[in-house]
Amino acid sequence: MMRPKPHALIFDIDGTLVDSNELHVDAWNRAFRHFGKEFPREALRAQIGKGSDQYLPEFLTPEEIKRFGKKLDQYRSQLFREEYLTRVRPFPNVRELFKHIRDDDKRIVIASSGKEEDTKYYIEDLLKVDDLIEGYTCADDADRSKPAPDIFTAALDKLGEMSPSDAITVGDTRFDIEAAARTGMATIGLLCGGTAENILRDTGAIAIYRDPADMLASYDRLTDYGSAEQGAGERGERITGSRGKKPKR
Repeated sequence: MMRPKPHALIFDIDGTLVDSNELHVDAWNRAFRHFGKEFPREALRAQIGKGSDQYLPEFLTPEEIKRFGKKLDQYRSQLFREEYLTRVRPFPNVRELFKHIRDDDKRIVIASSGKEEDTKYYIEDLLKVDDLIEGYTCADDADRSKPAPDIFTAALDKLGEMSPSDAITVGDTRFDIEAAARTGMATIGLLCGGTAENILRDTGAIAIYRDPADMLASYDRLTDYGSAEQGAGERGERITGSRGKKPKR
């Protein structure tokens, strides 16, 4: 099935635009330990990309979630905001990429399932792209986080009457790709969040780049994505960015 060329791009933020994934792993690890739970770091990392509503059930029983799940999530959120948020750094050339997209008459929405306070900090203070986007989503905009489609559905709504086939998402985890697919959108995968290329490809990414700077360097190829078949990544066909692979963390 041929897709029309995209009129908008919807970007995930953590691990896609800002280098925060390992910091989230640290915060989750410390929060679980605070409540007497301990899990392998690799297991914690593998679920990054999900919101707490989807993350906690991977590690706690329903009874544990009922007893202390909310307190654990509140502890983690406060810990991240107080000790980690100011350590987050933007990936290179995000504003330049967004400016190029806007100059190409395409629209941008940021789709985050994080807390609104954190999301606004990333957009306005860290990335400084609030003047280049149509809007953003946060945890308050969806009942369920990724891989449920709610966040991307809310992001698409901010583009008005746009069809899912007219937009492409950009994300760094398989949960981004799965969530987007459930809304009918294809996804460009970025390696900068630490997910292995084969996982992004096998989940269905239509193109793979190292990071936003690599995507910018190959921007002229974006116009070709509209003629790619949805799900091409599932068959092992891909467009890989000019800077090659980033090793899995």
